[in-house]
Amino acid sequence: MSVSLRIPGILAIVAGVLILIFPKLLNYVVAAYLIFVGVVQVFNLHF
Repeated sequence: MSVSLRIPGILAIVAGVLILIFPKLLNYVVAAYLIFVGVVQVFNLHF
């Protein structure tokens, strides 16, 4: 039985939890998420 996890979904959940715990991290979390999504799109990576 294999479980397929999607990286962007996991990152979104982690980012949401971190923002709830540390609201000042919002800028860094959003920036890191956008950079990650941009790299995935530019290099056509599949997770």
